[in-house]
Amino acid sequence: MNSGRHGQVYQLRSSYFRGRAPEGAYGDADPGTYKSIPGALRDVPLPAPLTKDGAPLWTTMSARRSVRNYAKDPLRLDVLSQLLWAVNGVTKRSSHYQLRTAPSAGALYPVETYLVVNRVESLEPGAYHHNVLRFSLELLKTGRLGAALSDACVGQTMCERAAAVFIWTAVIARCRVRYHERAYRYVYMDAGHAAQNLCLAATALELGCCTIGAFFDEEVNALVGADGESEFSVYLAAVGGR
Repeated sequence: MNSGRHGQVYQLRSSYFRGRAPEGAYGDADPGTYKSIPGALRDVPLPAPLTKDGAPLWTTMSARRSVRNYAKDPLRLDVLSQLLWAVNGVTKRSSHYQLRTAPSAGALYPVETYLVVNRVESLEPGAYHHNVLRFSLELLKTGRLGAALSDACVGQTMCERAAAVFIWTAVIARCRVRYHERAYRYVYMDAGHAAQNLCLAATALELGCCTIGAFFDEEVNALVGADGESEFSVYLAAVGGR
């Protein structure tokens, strides 16, 4: 088969047709909604985010632009907490679901958030995982990783200039247990919802933000410890002061 047509084949095989069952059941076990890192070097509780007032929504949407150059000042930890809440914040709890600031297909939330921290007050540089349930950051590895991440993102040096870079991965079985082959469509939608929330939150906080879709998958996966199969990188965004 012509490799250029693989995307078209997937689009067809993951389509819904009236009167026909969707293709591609995998028999996945449900991995659970929340991920934590048992071997994390450190668990950093985040300050409680603000959920009232702030910049007007319509003004914020009008002002949003992709910003690739950032001030050298570090981000405050409470500001980073606010950004993480915009991406992953739990806004309503019920017996079956814990709904968040961004929508997710079936409220399954297959997208995980990681950070490469370059300059954030009270955080040492390194790679972190956002633990949604505890609303904390789990330290995975220490060191200045911005240059390596820039290289992994096809030479986009804003990853080194930014105060922090968000990396979103998909734990595909979370979505595939229900949606089978179509799950691969939904995880990219979910990442897009989260990224737009980040862009608007950064704009409201007078920060710069730029999303990133071009990257060497294996290299970004290695930075956050994703295996590239059960969990894989789907999207990134750099954030910093203006």
